[in-house]
Amino acid sequence: MSFNDADVKSALKNLIDPNTKKDFVSGKSVKNIKISANDVSLDIVLGYPAKSVWDEIRVMVAAHLKVALPDAGTIKVTVSSKVVTHAVQRGVKLVDGVKNIIAVASGKGGVGKSTTAVNLALALAAEGARVGILDADIYGPSQPTMLGISGQPKSSDGKSVEPMVNYGIQSMSIGYMIEDNDVPMIWRGPMVTQALDQLLRQTRWDDLDYLVVDLPPGTGDIQLTLSQKVPVTGAVIVTTPQDIALLDARKGLKMFEKVDIKIIGIVENMSTHICSRCGHEEHIFGAGGGEKMCADFHTEFLGGLPLDIRIREQADSGRPTVVADPDGSIARVYKQIARRVAVKVAEMAQDHSAVFPKIVVQNT
Repeated sequence: MSFNDADVKSALKNLIDPNTKKDFVSGKSVKNIKISANDVSLDIVLGYPAKSVWDEIRVMVAAHLKVALPDAGTIKVTVSSKVVTHAVQRGVKLVDGVKNIIAVASGKGGVGKSTTAVNLALALAAEGARVGILDADIYGPSQPTMLGISGQPKSSDGKSVEPMVNYGIQSMSIGYMIEDNDVPMIWRGPMVTQALDQLLRQTRWDDLDYLVVDLPPGTGDIQLTLSQKVPVTGAVIVTTPQDIALLDARKGLKMFEKVDIKIIGIVENMSTHICSRCGHEEHIFGAGGGEKMCADFHTEFLGGLPLDIRIREQADSGRPTVVADPDGSIARVYKQIARRVAVKVAEMAQDHSAVFPKIVVQNT
């Protein structure tokens, strides 16, 4: 009994991608089906980075086809990921060398936003993506310390600078530009917003799938500049279960909605406290606040992280959790959050502006 491409696609319509919860055919992941005699080969191209589960998906697809097509001989499945550019706010110019920008924001300080941002960036890189991080907290830059990077960026042309690199991710921060980190940045709003624009556009980002932007807390000048001048694919809101933190997080979420920036989801930091001596877990800041906020705003709860002393110690030492303990339980949560963020981005509308030809009018 023979079979063809349509039979292979029909079989895969019944197989659900565990990350997107959609079948591989409607998710447009099935590519290059080839049938030679009774042997089958095909590619599964995921729209999100998922290096850690490529083998799992490959085995799952091959096993499913073996059952669905009993007459098939050798079944060869190749799994890879390809991240494309997605739509941003109207009228905002894209950044050279960057496909997607993910803003990480919080309504108030002290909720672990910067720690979440750097571990999100490192987790995306661990899943095979090309990732950068922009420290947009001009007054309190923390990414140089968290990434264990010292020194200043180099410039080959006097107009732009090369990003600093460590742990496989590219980074830029005002912290690299000042020699003494104890000196405060006493700048007015216009200077701060100009600095952000320069850090973003005068850095020679090298073919990034994602640029994670670590925003300062609140809803001030930086956030407004971000919405007007920075092409943001989506925003991740970081909060804690405390009522006051959730109240401020709601303000941040509403701000992004008003300026036409999509909300990817919410991360709840310090969901539980884990005792460093006995391991007892307790909801010292309350429970269920993040999930309730997601239900109220019809957005996704991306994950909850514990209040664990190791997260703080690892970030302070310049080796964030995802690189310090890559196989640990906390790193696993960061990677799950990163994969969910990437899947949500992949489901957004694509940007097709590069497809259209540029029309130039000249006098002849």
